[in-house]
Amino acid sequence: MLLTAIRGLIAHAFPILVAQLASIGMMVVDTVVLGHVSSVDLAAVAIGGGIHVAIAFALAGVLQAIGPVVAQLHGARRDGEVAGVLQQGFWLALLLALPGMLFLQFPGAVLGLSSMDGAVEAKVRDYLALLAWGLPASLCYRAFYTFCNALGKPRVLMGIGLAALGLHAVLAWGLALAGWFGTPLGVAGCAWSNVIIAWLVCFAAAAYLGLGPLGRRYQPFAAWQRPRWRAWRELLHLGVPMGVSNFIEITSFTLIALFVASLGATVVAGHRIVANLSALAYMLPLALAIATMAAVGQAIGARDWVLVRANVRAGLLLAALLSTLVGLALWLAAEPLIAVYTDDPEVRQVALGLVIYLAVCQFCDALQTIAGHVLRACRVTFVPMLVQMLCFWGVGLLVGAWLCFYWSPPLGVAGFWLAAVFGLLLAAALLLPLMRRALQALESAS
Repeated sequence: MLLTAIRGLIAHAFPILVAQLASIGMMVVDTVVLGHVSSVDLAAVAIGGGIHVAIAFALAGVLQAIGPVVAQLHGARRDGEVAGVLQQGFWLALLLALPGMLFLQFPGAVLGLSSMDGAVEAKVRDYLALLAWGLPASLCYRAFYTFCNALGKPRVLMGIGLAALGLHAVLAWGLALAGWFGTPLGVAGCAWSNVIIAWLVCFAAAAYLGLGPLGRRYQPFAAWQRPRWRAWRELLHLGVPMGVSNFIEITSFTLIALFVASLGATVVAGHRIVANLSALAYMLPLALAIATMAAVGQAIGARDWVLVRANVRAGLLLAALLSTLVGLALWLAAEPLIAVYTDDPEVRQVALGLVIYLAVCQFCDALQTIAGHVLRACRVTFVPMLVQMLCFWGVGLLVGAWLCFYWSPPLGVAGFWLAAVFGLLLAAALLLPLMRRALQALESAS
């Protein structure tokens, strides 16, 4: 059964991995394009992109509650209730977009946490203000994304993601660097491309739901429901801690760009490159974790505890092994990888000094990611949120700031990355036992 579970997770995780890499690839495109524009534009997308990702993924995290609900309904053969969950997810996505757009239009509270060059701050503000207009489309697509994964139907996400990445590469290059409309727009050109892609992707998802096989089976646009508080309460009860967890995990890396802004654009740009590599590496355990969450959720719905245990073991084994190999590959191929991002030798030097920390943390990151998603399948989300708050903010950011600025001698931005390694180790040590207890409690109660 373990081998069967491994094969099933690989088949499910591969399209997710490609879709996730395509999504992160859009940020990589921004970084590569702007790395050939100026260090100011690159620093602006490092800071602005970090803020945007933190807000967007925190809000999308709330919508991830659709996943365990739909997976358990599907496992329990209650497919007639699935479409209603998705419809309520779309209503919730539109509601969540409003505060997100407002924050991106007026980011002064966050930008005020750090002193930065005036030219960089102006570009950050313009970048975020433009990205705000794509947020409603992005959140509706995330509801669709979670729905497909929960049902074990991720192939459409791979196709949409690859098409979006290819189009974004052309648009970002043309608007930001080539100057299709006269003057190259720099970071604003990348923002415009992201907004256009967000709406095109949203329309593609709607077309698939209306005309594709999922639409024919589940009829998601038939008998459309108005917003229902009872359904929202269930989604928010699960989703708010998940959104906060997403926010904590993302900001533990992206806020580093704000905190080290006073060290100069070169340091911020070097950190941005390694943060991009980190996001790419994280996509592997994340894809396996999403597939594991769906498989475990469906098995819980079916009350098949042997299958639950097999899927958990398969997810942990695959994630640990493959992420260790990825870490080794990053360490060995650091120089050519970083050369793709920038021509600036000083930025390259900063990035090369940080890659070793990224390579070391892959194993622990994989284990804590799988454990966290299995807990989501069990509908346990609040305590994992507290664990991540302790590990990623308490250790990763607070200890990292101490190492960066106050250790003797100060470690600079490397202090944050060293603290991140210890934070991930602690998260794995706390979440794995919690996962085991949650599964035992569910099995005992059944």
